[in-house]
Amino acid sequence: MTHTGNDTARKTCEVDGIRMHYRTDGERSKPCLVLSNSLGTDLSMWDAQAAALAGDFFVVRYDTRGHGQSASGSAPFGIDRLGLDVVALLDHLDIARAAFCGISMGGLTGQWLGIQQPQRLTKLVLANTAARIGGTAPWQLRAEQVRRDGMAAVADGAAARWFTPQFLQRAPDTVARLVVTLRGQDAGGYAACCEVLAQADLHGCVGTIAVPTLIIAGEHDLVTTLDDARWLQQQIAGASLASLPASHISNIEAADLFTEQLRTFLV
Repeated sequence: MTHTGNDTARKTCEVDGIRMHYRTDGERSKPCLVLSNSLGTDLSMWDAQAAALAGDFFVVRYDTRGHGQSASGSAPFGIDRLGLDVVALLDHLDIARAAFCGISMGGLTGQWLGIQQPQRLTKLVLANTAARIGGTAPWQLRAEQVRRDGMAAVADGAAARWFTPQFLQRAPDTVARLVVTLRGQDAGGYAACCEVLAQADLHGCVGTIAVPTLIIAGEHDLVTTLDDARWLQQQIAGASLASLPASHISNIEAADLFTEQLRTFLV
């Protein structure tokens, strides 16, 4: 499949028997940058970065399996499936190698790619993530909760996990939009990804990542802490670390600083 010219559109493709929703921004001739969302969000979380970077990159963002307009397929699946979805999307677009930036769950996907598919990556950005995010039991309990009670069971407390109190006061409309997105997620798809996080533990192999890597952390992130980011930096040879004045969703809370770090690292 050949793509040329300015290719800004929402599209879908078939991956492993499911429909994956993605969007591209910018010229197909530019270097490719893939953006991967966090648990409970969708590709719109990257609006600020896509708008700022589409002049220099062919920006590809997608709804992770079970999120947004991407189907979940049959559960359970693991972090390998989320990584292979990215490989399949690159194959669909006929892109041999791309830079990849993932946040939180998307950062785990990025670690898997760096370990298992380094030949497909030019550079790797791991934002607000860890080699293991949380513990098995809490994720399993959350999966059971949303399957039983729906997304409202987790939506009410999400904003306080995602952002600092200062940002909640400063940008209530932005926060409200993200919470609406979370409420609208498919409960089964969200639960399946909770189960991915319950099992995904890359502590034993992140040290094999040899792709040039930038780690971005939020100074106030209580979900994936600055210590988690420092540990990743120590394991990945040559990795650099940027700390932003934000909590867990730093690409929104500190959008300009996040984009600046991305641009500086990727160019």
